[in-house]
Amino acid sequence: MKISLINHGCAKNLVDSELILGILDKNGYEITLDENEADIVIINTCSFIHDAEKESVQSILEMVNKGKKVIVAGCLSQKHQEDLKNAMPEISGMIGTSNLYDIVKIIRKISAGKEYESIIEKQPKYIYPEDITRQQITIGASSYLKIGEGCNYQCGYCIIPKLRGKYVSRPIENILKEANELVNKGVTEIILIAQDTSSYGIDLYGRQSLPELLEELNKIENLSWIRIMYAYPTQMTDRLIEAIANLDKVVKYVDIPLQHSHPRVLEAMKRPVMDYKKLVAKIRKKIPGVSVRTSLIVGYPGETEEEFEHLYNFVKEVKFDRMGAFEYSREKSTYSDTLKGQIPAKVKKERRKKLMEIQQKISFENNQKYINTILKCIVEGYTDEGVVILRSEHDAPEIDGVVYASSTNEVIPGDIETVKITSADEYDLFGEIIE
Repeated sequence: MKISLINHGCAKNLVDSELILGILDKNGYEITLDENEADIVIINTCSFIHDAEKESVQSILEMVNKGKKVIVAGCLSQKHQEDLKNAMPEISGMIGTSNLYDIVKIIRKISAGKEYESIIEKQPKYIYPEDITRQQITIGASSYLKIGEGCNYQCGYCIIPKLRGKYVSRPIENILKEANELVNKGVTEIILIAQDTSSYGIDLYGRQSLPELLEELNKIENLSWIRIMYAYPTQMTDRLIEAIANLDKVVKYVDIPLQHSHPRVLEAMKRPVMDYKKLVAKIRKKIPGVSVRTSLIVGYPGETEEEFEHLYNFVKEVKFDRMGAFEYSREKSTYSDTLKGQIPAKVKKERRKKLMEIQQKISFENNQKYINTILKCIVEGYTDEGVVILRSEHDAPEIDGVVYASSTNEVIPGDIETVKITSADEYDLFGEIIE
């Protein structure tokens, strides 16, 4: 019996998919990358916003129509268990977000002839399968490393705490073991992920332990870069800022989704109401050369023109190095779904466009400062024309820009090269590798 897996959603989901493949491998199942060859197809789904759900549902329908036995895993099954089965009775099985080991029980039941089997905890609590070696879908210079799962915050627009449960940190020694294994496979950049990386350790050690984790990771030989994603504003403590500033392998890059700037909107979002200008200024002062990324939401219920202008001026003034803007997506079972003053789709689209237009100008100006400077960059690969594709420490894979450079010698993905920047556009840099 051959099994295939289709992954949807974020980097955290990608790690779960790689762990599921590791569990299958450990239990002796044959895995194929071609779902057309498979008897069973596992679809690891995303349910963060409506568009993500739509994409996951399309995959399920496609595989069902091809006559495959489909097992739905992840957020969509956790959120819509009964509705999903009623809408698509052909589904053979479902597992929730709690325990990835359940996949084996489901497969055994289906293989034995059972038409449908489901294991979904009503109150999810994530269990990281620490004895499993991830079967990596993407092999390259960079690898994601999940340090925790779940979330203790109750942001007004977000369904994740209901789908993933309370925050669960992994022990430091387990994370270090996995980091060493990744480096031994040739990984040179490790990207730390969780719903909120900055709260790491609070549940396990009684205090924020990300600075200690960074110190230990910094000691790993042959590891070049450590990147932190998804920090929470109130957890950008002095200790954490100092660790990022002082540890040589920790890239000077802070990803801190702020979501909005106006106090009333932040309050309605159930987000921290604080002076974000001051926070960003502090990060920039204490971490020389830092690149600050954020993400923002436009069109949250009740957002007035004046409140949007406040956000627009905030972006204009702060000049984020990297920024993503998203239209508010209405999700059932969230606090914001109950709020009055839902914003029309056209208005949300216009606001996002306006925000991204100003950010494009800021990004272009920011990139100009790199011209005639020297940057350390990680090699990602080559274009079809033979130009080297690299990425600076100021850019995370897949969401930020890249560096295109000429080279007289062959370079190897994962290596750190020195690049002289000669030109720049809104998002990417261009240059030449210095031999």
